[in-house]
Amino acid sequence: MSKAALCVGINEFEHLPKSSWLQGCANDARDLAGLLQAGYGFTASEISLLLDSQATKNQVMAQLNSMMDRAAAGELRHIVFTFSSHGTQIPDTSNDEADRLDEAFACYDINNTGDSWDPATVISDDELFTLFARLPDGVLMDVVLDTCHSGTGLKSLDLLPGRRPRFLPAPTARGVAATEFSDTRALRDLVKAGRGTKPVLLAACRADQTAADAFLDGRYNGAFTYNFIRAVTGDGTLGRAEILKLVSKGLRAGGFDQVAQLEGPTAARKAPWGS
Repeated sequence: MSKAALCVGINEFEHLPKSSWLQGCANDARDLAGLLQAGYGFTASEISLLLDSQATKNQVMAQLNSMMDRAAAGELRHIVFTFSSHGTQIPDTSNDEADRLDEAFACYDINNTGDSWDPATVISDDELFTLFARLPDGVLMDVVLDTCHSGTGLKSLDLLPGRRPRFLPAPTARGVAATEFSDTRALRDLVKAGRGTKPVLLAACRADQTAADAFLDGRYNGAFTYNFIRAVTGDGTLGRAEILKLVSKGLRAGGFDQVAQLEGPTAARKAPWGS
C-alpha cells in the first residue's frame, strides 16, 4: 500500500453555540474522499474520513502522525490531508515570531481557556510545521485547507444568506481586542524554507481574507473546495498553477473575493495535482 489520505470535515462543535456551526465542511471531506477514489487511485481502505465528533484534536493528530510514521517506514509514497473547518488564532507561545499570532484550525472539541482558545483543542501552525518536517524525501504530500487564516477580511458579502465565513475570533471581547492588530502568518509560512521534502499546500484564501461556507448547486460546500473539485475533474492533466487559475476564476464568477493560494516547489506547481 503506497497511498493514504485523511479527509476532515467539521460542521458541528462540542462547545460552540449552533450559531457558530458550519454546513459545508462534511460535504467537502466526503467530496474530496470521493475525488481521490474516482480520479487518483485511492481505495476506500486507504482513506480515513473524520467528520464532526470523530474529528477531535487527538484523533486528527494521531492519524496524521501515523501516516508520517508509515511514510518514514517506506510504506507510503503519497499522502493527502484535507481539512475543512473554522480557522482561528491563538497567542504565539513558542516566541518564534515577535508580536505574532499562531494560526490555528478548530477541531470538534475546540474550547476556550480564559480569553483564548485552548491549544489542546486546536491544531496550531507550529504543530503543522513540526509534522511537515517529518516528511521523508521522495514522499509527496498534498494538503488542502478550506478554512480562514484570519478574520480581518470579513465583509458584508460574507454575511449574505447562504454564506458564512469559516473563521472564529477569540472567545471573549478582551481576547478579540488583544489580537485585532497583531500580524498573522501567511500560507507560505507553513512551508518553511530549508532542506528536505516539503508538502504542497492549497488553501482557500489569503491570510487577510475569509473562506466562505456557501450554498452551491443545491447543497453546502466550501466555495474553494467546490471550485477545486470542478477544476481537477475537468482536466486531470493541468498543472497545479493552472488549476489554481481555474479555481480563482470560479470564485470570482460566484461573487467570492477570496483568493486561493498555492505554495510548494516549482516542479510541483507545474505538475498535475496528485503527482
